[in-house]
Amino acid sequence: MTDSLPRHSLLRPHIPMLAGILRGIEKEGLRVDASGALALTPHPPDLGSALTNPHITTDYSEALLELITGTHGTVPGLLAELEDIHKFVAARIGGELIWNQSMPGRLPAEADIPIAWYGTSNTGMLKHVYRRGLAERYGKAMQCIAGVHYNFSLPDAIWDILDTEGASLAERRSKGYLALIRNFTRYSWLLMYLFGASPAVSRGFLGDAPHGLHILDGDTLYLPHATSLRMSDLGYNNKDKAQSELQLCYNDIETFLRRIYDAVTTPWPAYQAIGTHRDGQWIQLNTNVLQIENEFYSSIRPKRSVERCERPSTALAARGVQYIEVRCLDIDPYQPLGISAETSRFMDTFLLFCAVEDSPFFPQNGFCPDSHDNFAVVSTEGRKPGLMLARRDGPVSLRDWGDELLGRMLDYADLLDAGVSGDAHRQAVLAQQKKIDDPKATPSATLLRQMRQEGVSLHELTLRQSRAHRDALLASPLNHDAEKELRQAAAESLRVQAQLEQSDTESFDDYVARYHAGLLRPAAAA
Repeated sequence: MTDSLPRHSLLRPHIPMLAGILRGIEKEGLRVDASGALALTPHPPDLGSALTNPHITTDYSEALLELITGTHGTVPGLLAELEDIHKFVAARIGGELIWNQSMPGRLPAEADIPIAWYGTSNTGMLKHVYRRGLAERYGKAMQCIAGVHYNFSLPDAIWDILDTEGASLAERRSKGYLALIRNFTRYSWLLMYLFGASPAVSRGFLGDAPHGLHILDGDTLYLPHATSLRMSDLGYNNKDKAQSELQLCYNDIETFLRRIYDAVTTPWPAYQAIGTHRDGQWIQLNTNVLQIENEFYSSIRPKRSVERCERPSTALAARGVQYIEVRCLDIDPYQPLGISAETSRFMDTFLLFCAVEDSPFFPQNGFCPDSHDNFAVVSTEGRKPGLMLARRDGPVSLRDWGDELLGRMLDYADLLDAGVSGDAHRQAVLAQQKKIDDPKATPSATLLRQMRQEGVSLHELTLRQSRAHRDALLASPLNHDAEKELRQAAAESLRVQAQLEQSDTESFDDYVARYHAGLLRPAAAA
């Protein structure tokens, strides 16, 4: 192997292996009433248990649905299951709708936003108390933002093909996924530009907080060149000082785990002032920088399936990285499922590109401020004419860098297409070129233009689109086998939750103590 060969050429003799790529989706969406206001009703029992149904759960709020597919070897199979779950839910939430926009519509007073409830088992109470802690730390409104999470894994054979170092498969796999994450961090600004679809917010979302946004109409605030306010300082990145000082490192798994460990074991004065109990009730799991690992709001995560009462970082330390979860995709308001097949194929191409291309370690103790700044500026100013980004070789325009990245990705799209009939991956990449050439073609610009042309607010437009998507889903019935499977899963989940509640014998206090005790101090980096 010579350094002069392009990295993608390493995969050309192994195209059949790429059929082992797996992808899955977790799609969030608020339940709202017929007027678009947040639903205050409990999680519908026909959807099963939010704790134990593998297909339908909730995130922060009782009204924030999360629809979960299994892993799939093809994009059509992935979206077919996601559509089935959407149809199943749409038919079982009465007159309510799934809000098909990342930024929420009309929210009630903070005190009235219902926190998700998972029953009285220790597992369910842990999830509920963690969410109480989020409310105490960040407020409830921010937790009602929704997105599409894209899970992605590569076949194990690829790490040998790429000559990834490591004494064991688990070590090679972890190093390979961390290299992917480093490149994702370098290039994820491109996803914000191409797929960001939240350039505006309803006025009520911000309340009386200072914001610096422009006024579109009486109910809508926006930034003229924004792509994703959801991923800006107004959304998920609106961290307090505790999280803002947490800089994870993706150079090696040991340093990554050590920094997470420090965050979940280091007390934070403001959270100590809140305490863990109020009026005899748990209100947060601890007073540390992070209650648990998942509290860190990152745009991508290394992931590993966990057992009951097992800490995510402990599972990663024991068994290594299993897949990655991309968390920065906005809901596509023009798609009934919140994501299109074209976007999914682009994501597969982009993530394969990130995994295979050279991925140097980050300097500065594993932190890359240029990548962080690029992501932030594209979220709020991505369509600004002549926007310049920071790159290792000096400033570069978004347009020039975008052209270059899409051109390099075409080789990876061709590899994916070579394993199937057609050129769908190449076309998915080429379709993004028009957005680079003309910012007016981006979804964020399209959304703002439509609101202006039709004289409607973000709330009015999203409500209309959500109704249309619901009607489109219900227009074609769910096939018998899929409905039977989802109905059985819902019923079984209720049975499993009841069994958990009946079998728990230890107190919740003891369970929390055991959960915290399961956190292992990571090994030092080599």
